[in-house]
Order: sequence, then structure tokens, then C-alpha cells
Amino acid sequence: MFKNTISNLTRIRQVAEVLIRYGFEDVVTSTALRRLVPKSRQASWQDGEQAVFETTRWQRIRMIIEELGPTFIKLAQALSNRADLLPQPLIDEFEKLQSNVLPFPVAQARQIIEQELGRPLEEVFAEFDEVTLGSASIGQVHRARLLTGEEVVVKVQRPGVEEKVRTDLSLLHELVRLTAPFLRKQGLANPQDIVDAFERSMTKELDYNSEARSMEQFRKLYANYNTFYIPQPYRELSTSRILVIEFVSGCKITDKPQLLAWGLSPEKVAETGMDIYLTQIFEFGAFHADPHPGNVLVRPDGTIVLIDFGMVGRLSRQQKYAFAGVFIGMARQDARSMALNFRRLALTSEISDMRAFETDLTQLIDDFATLDVKDMSMSDLADALQGIIYRYKLQVPGAVFLILRALVILEGIGKVLHPRFNTFEFVRPYGARIIAEQYSAENIQSEALYTGTQLLALLQTLPTDVRQIMRKISRGDLRVRVELSGYHLLLRKADQLVSRGILAAVAVAMILFAGLSLLGHYPAGQMRYYRGLPLVTWYSLGVAAFLLLILFILGSKGEKRRE
Repeated sequence: MFKNTISNLTRIRQVAEVLIRYGFEDVVTSTALRRLVPKSRQASWQDGEQAVFETTRWQRIRMIIEELGPTFIKLAQALSNRADLLPQPLIDEFEKLQSNVLPFPVAQARQIIEQELGRPLEEVFAEFDEVTLGSASIGQVHRARLLTGEEVVVKVQRPGVEEKVRTDLSLLHELVRLTAPFLRKQGLANPQDIVDAFERSMTKELDYNSEARSMEQFRKLYANYNTFYIPQPYRELSTSRILVIEFVSGCKITDKPQLLAWGLSPEKVAETGMDIYLTQIFEFGAFHADPHPGNVLVRPDGTIVLIDFGMVGRLSRQQKYAFAGVFIGMARQDARSMALNFRRLALTSEISDMRAFETDLTQLIDDFATLDVKDMSMSDLADALQGIIYRYKLQVPGAVFLILRALVILEGIGKVLHPRFNTFEFVRPYGARIIAEQYSAENIQSEALYTGTQLLALLQTLPTDVRQIMRKISRGDLRVRVELSGYHLLLRKADQLVSRGILAAVAVAMILFAGLSLLGHYPAGQMRYYRGLPLVTWYSLGVAAFLLLILFILGSKGEKRRE
């Protein structure tokens, strides 16, 4: 534990040095303080060909993250999907971050597999390709063939990565603890909650069993779909550190020449892919959250295959209805309905000015809902929605941002394959389907049953709760806890007044002492004089002048803050 504490202190010092190097203490490059930094020093801080002092604040934050390493990069990548927490310019910078990590030696990969399975590699695989198919910060992938003949891919976790991630997570918690007041002033209301959520996500990603369970869940949901396929995980050969999955051949969904060579219609492939994804969101409420072209394959028969289920998003039924309601309200040009569904969707929403909120939504509707279909862009709409969420500090489920991001990615894929592709045309029928589901007899019955159960539970506990309250009242034990808020500024002002009062009292005392010292009679040779006055008088006046100068400076700063 002591060793970890020392390690954290060293790492925190390194982080502090990086922050200072990039002009964050506090905002050297954005104020007149930049004039105090020599030109030679400015020129030595480079981002490629560009001097750090010529970059924006957001670019410098991205450069800091890159220098701090993989765990911080992953945190920034996760935050790039949270437009309710970060301004759009910073999200744009975080989206540029890439976890470019070289593969680790194949000998280590073989050793990890043998340790996890408890037997030699040759007793499991007939062939094991030493060339990696891909490499990331958590692990890497090798192609192999089982002794039974099946072609598979093997994901192997990096050696020591779990300890490294946990150390960095511990460091993140410590950094947040040290910087929480500053982060809150910057508008990040719950930094500790963000790190806690990231820790849960990373812990899940470090356990390959979690990805295997997600794949099995999707295989069950889509068991009867002929146009969609999820590779089979081999659970008996998988552990928390290795994952063996069925190998599926195919081309990237954006490989239009190959699709045409197989006799497939790119337009039909795009429509099928979008239909599959919207079914995941609006029907099952569980969706593959990273549908970039490398994770979406197409077989020669047109079947679409999703791979890499490390990132999966989920919506509850009520969240699903509220999210669909936002789009339905927009299609109907009903800002009030959009506002209501936004509030239903938000985990906590304290909108101080609902009129301004509805006005902004009306503006969004005017900008998008009245456009011609061919002019509409999911990317622009996602940015506009995320801007409103950030402006009004709505805490919506993280899955919402994953959906918006995924829809933007899918729109980009669709436009490569389909010249007339428009995301809104695909979303519209799902909106109608959601309304029908929401007000179906089965759903109303389910909601009524839930409400009835909650009411019954309340009625069951109410007599006991009332009896306990009455007993406490009769015994005089009832205590009411009142928590005041907003008094910190008042206390700070009072503390400042007391401090300045003490300084003023000491200054007045020194002036009085200086006056009294003039009346003293000092034996010859025991008191030195300067310009006819005793030195003790000069000392007293000097201290008083110094204290008055401090009071003047503090008063000037207070006036500037009020201005």
C-alpha cells in the first residue's frame, strides 16, 4: 500500500508537470501571463509543426491526454460520447484520440493462453497464427484453428494490463479528489461519478467473459433472423483474459466493389443494416455500440455480421419510449412534447427556464424538421441535440449518446452505399411502432400492475411508518434535519471581514504605539535616532504602513471581482 502511495505521488507530480508545460496553471497561454514566458520557451513546446502557444485550449487538453497514456485516452474516448458533460469543441478533440498500441510478443500471448487454459497450446489449437489481426490497449487478436477443425479468432489480454489499469484508476480517483473544486467551477458537477462510471466500464472491459455473455444474448435475440449473424463464442475455451470466437469471413460493409462483385445490391445492404440496428434500439433496447465499418462485415450471401461486442449499450423500456418520443415530437413539430420527453429521458433535470428550453427546441425544429429530406443530416441533428443537452445540464443516460454516435456512423456508411440514404426515413416507421407498443393493452396492463404493486407496498408500510413517527413525537425524540445551502459565500465574506478587521486593528495599534513612543524619555545611548525620531517609532510606522498596504490591495481585488 505504501509503495502504491509513493507511486501515485510520483505519477501525480508527473501529471502536474505536464499540465504546467501545456499552460494550465492557470491559463498561462490565454491571459496576459503569456507575455512573461520567453519566446524561446514558447517555441520549445511543440505539437508537431505547431507551437503549443498557438494551439487552442481544447487542443492542449487533447495533447495532455495523449501524453498521459492509454487509460487517460480511454477515459477521454468515453467522455467524447457525453455531450451533456463536455462542450462540443472538446468532444471534437477527444474524437481524434487513437489508442495506437504495438502488439506484444507472440511468445507472451502463447504463455497467457496456456496459463489460462491449463494445458499446452497444441492440445487446443491445430494452428495458431503468430501474426496479429489487430492490437489495442487492452489486448490483441490472433487467428487460429481448433483441433476439431473450426476456424476461430483468439483475443488475448495484454500482460500486466489489469494491474496497470487499476493503478491508473486509483490515480484518477486521487486526481479528482485533489481537483474536484476546480472541476466543479468549470461546470463538471459530478467528476467523482464520472470516474466511478468509467471504472465500472473498464472493469467490465477487462473481463472477456462479459463480452462473451453479450454475444450470447444477441445470438438469442436474433436466432430467427436470416439477414443478421453474430459469431459464436466458445465459452469452454474462454476466461476473463482470453476469448475464443468463431471466425467469420466477409468484407467490410463499405467495400462497395466487393459487394457488387458478389452480385449484392449496396443499397439493399445499407437498408438491411439500418433496419437491424434500429431493431436493436427500439425493439430490444440492447444494441452494439461501436458499428464502425471494421466491426460490420457482409458475407457473400448478403448476411450482415457484427463483431467486437466490447461496447454494448442498453435502454430500459421507459427510456426507449422517451427517446423515441423526442424524435416523434420533432417530426410533429411539437416542441412541448419534445421538452416533456427530454425530461422523462433525463436521470435528473432541473431546468430553471422551461420557456427558454422550449424556445430552443422550437428553433431546432425550424432548422431541421422543415428541411427537405435530402438536406437533412443526422450528424448536424446529433450536434444540435447534444448542444441543448449540454446547455441545460440534462443528465441523460450514456446510452443516448452512444445511439446518436452510432446513427451518425451508420449514416456515413449508408451514404457510401446508397446515394439517396436518409436516416430519418428509416427512423420514422419505428416511431409509429413505438407509439403503438407504448399504448398497447399489454403495456398498459404492465404499467397498471407495476403502479398497483407500488401503491400496495406503500399502503402496507404506511401504518407502521406513521406509528413510528407518532411514538417519536410522544417521546420527544423526533428530530428534523435542516441543511442550509448557499451560505458558503456569506461565511467567506465574514471570514474576509474578520481578517481585514484584525489587520486594521493591528495597524491602528502600531500607529498609536508610534505616537506614544515619541513621549518616552530614553537614557542617553540606549535609543538610536533617525532624523530626530526614535528608531522604534520608525519601525512601528513601517509595520503600520505595510499592513495598510495589504488592506488596500485586498480592497482593490474585491472591487475588481464585483465589477
